[in-house]
Amino acid sequence: MPVDLFHLFNSLSLSLSLSLSLSLCFSLPLSLYLFPKMCPICIEPQNQTGESEFFLLGLSDDPELHPLLFGLFLSMYLVTMLGNLLMILAVISDSHLHTPMYFFLSNLSLADISFSTTTVPKMLVNLQTHSKSITYAGCLTQVTLFPLFTCMDSLLLAVMAYDRLVAICQPLHYLVIMSPGLCGLLVLLSFFISLLVSQLHYLMVSQLSFCADVEIPHFLCEPSQLFKLACSDTFTNDILIYFIGAIFGGVPLSGILFSYYKIVSSILRIPSSGSKYKAFSTCGSHLSVVCLFYGTGLGVYLSSAVSSSPRKDAVASVMYTVVTPMLNPFIYSLRNRDIKRALWRMVQRIG
Repeated sequence: MPVDLFHLFNSLSLSLSLSLSLSLCFSLPLSLYLFPKMCPICIEPQNQTGESEFFLLGLSDDPELHPLLFGLFLSMYLVTMLGNLLMILAVISDSHLHTPMYFFLSNLSLADISFSTTTVPKMLVNLQTHSKSITYAGCLTQVTLFPLFTCMDSLLLAVMAYDRLVAICQPLHYLVIMSPGLCGLLVLLSFFISLLVSQLHYLMVSQLSFCADVEIPHFLCEPSQLFKLACSDTFTNDILIYFIGAIFGGVPLSGILFSYYKIVSSILRIPSSGSKYKAFSTCGSHLSVVCLFYGTGLGVYLSSAVSSSPRKDAVASVMYTVVTPMLNPFIYSLRNRDIKRALWRMVQRIG
């Protein structure tokens, strides 16, 4: 890859990192500025206080299990951070990985780090201190950032599916079609769409009124749980959140399914079995991550629809919010020789 292209990729990755960091700092205040009347700290009608505080009941009420859960989730969080950071560093440091596919992969790792950081640190603090409290502002922050990075993951997986479609169906024009400008535009577009989704979630929750001692049977502030606990009418919000989920979750999934339909159709026309296997192998890691992401997400949705126990829903959500971001870098590194070589070169340089 030419030097100017290398710098452009680094600049695009840096710009996304900066954009994500800014979203953490300014997305909540931005909504407070634009919609000040829609963001009350409302505890009514009984035991009204000036500062609203919610309680996350977590995964278990047994204090004896808290040290075990703390150690388990701390280990998983550290593995998530280390695995995804190594993936990002490997892509940046190795010129052989300065391609569209690995550019998208590094941004997916960045989104996964942010995705886990939205919920796991607060859960670890509550487990360690045996506290279940979370402030109203903290709850709104989770409501804002959790859908941001969930949608970001979904859209990036759809973009990566399109990348594989172009690579297999139009290999001679791959570098022309997947130009650095288009790659950067797709990532930034994914981010701003995700930011829009997060702001919609924030506005829906910020309009609700809550009674005192709001106990959330989960380890994170989830809009659907907050709707059930609100004192105000949430019928419109319930309809709107399912509509948002169907649009911003269903459209990327439809794009992924269409891309793989075209990919499979193209591969089946290849006469050589060796060439077929090689083409399929380039999609194996991405397809595994897609199945893990949407499979666990669908499992959480079905669990909440079938199960009458909110606590069981929280346990099912662990797979989606904690396990999936941890496994993604391992899926790509274990099935990819280029990533292994880049990691090995990086270890040798450090040693």
